[in-house]
Amino acid sequence: MANDFTFSITTTRFDEDYSPTDSSRITTNFANLARGEHRQQNLRNALTMIDRRFNALAHWDNPNRDRYTLELDIVSVALEFTAEGDDRAFPLLEVLDIQIVDRHTGRRHHGIVGNNFSSYVRDYDFSVLLPAARDASNGPAVPADFGDLHGKLFEHFLASPVYRERFAMPPVICISVSTSRTYSRTENHHPVLGVEYRQDDFSMTDEYFGKMGLRVRYFMPAGSSAPLAFYFRGDLLNDYSHLQLIGTISTMETFQKIYRPEIYGANVPAADVYRPSLEGQDFTPTQIAYDRVERSELAITQGRYREEHFMKPHGEILEQWAADYPVPAA
Repeated sequence: MANDFTFSITTTRFDEDYSPTDSSRITTNFANLARGEHRQQNLRNALTMIDRRFNALAHWDNPNRDRYTLELDIVSVALEFTAEGDDRAFPLLEVLDIQIVDRHTGRRHHGIVGNNFSSYVRDYDFSVLLPAARDASNGPAVPADFGDLHGKLFEHFLASPVYRERFAMPPVICISVSTSRTYSRTENHHPVLGVEYRQDDFSMTDEYFGKMGLRVRYFMPAGSSAPLAFYFRGDLLNDYSHLQLIGTISTMETFQKIYRPEIYGANVPAADVYRPSLEGQDFTPTQIAYDRVERSELAITQGRYREEHFMKPHGEILEQWAADYPVPAA
């Protein structure tokens, strides 16, 4: 059954000349920046913010804070069905891959793949499937198998030769903390990731990523206004170098400052007990405009696209494949 589809990877450089491809989700962080009249300035500003944050954190042997620059590639993953007919190839997910360039030595360091995470299937699950299930039950019902197919496809991709031939390490996905949860500061402190926070309970996003085989920890790096959520396999604190972790922090904190300035651009950092909110007024916005309302509406459109072009033509094959997919050992 697994032979009914395969994976393929393409990459696109994310720089000031970047334009989204036809298969890119238009709500994805990097695609949003590349829209509108000021698209190139948006991209240039975001990349400058990333480099500045990286050099501020990688401050050793870097007195002028200009030693490093990052090169970002968008990794687009397609699922390709072997059967003939329409919709044989479907855009499954996109992540960012980081290269760290040392201007002093000319050395290049491979950063962490993952970072931003974009998925049409996730759009469908959260924007189409979940609201329909809640309407049917007249309450906040979540289907027992919610996220199962998405999680199994993700794990199957990580186990595939396509991934293993390209990337030596598992991905790390970094996103915002949830506004529906409370986070408490701990005594644990990492030299790069910063101080660790723990949440009062798992969010739906935590559980969804859990079905992808990813655990979560929350850290607030030095100079940050709020913790970031890191989803990972293995040992987050010891599997990756300091430069690799800084690459993820600088990239994803920049995106969050643009898209959630009330949290990540707050002028007062998170307290020992912290409840994130998008209602705060004491923050410093970036010079990059972003329409959150439009993004929410587009997520529904993209979820319906997945329903029409992915589930309807291939749902039976996928459901049978998921039912037969081996459960990982505990």
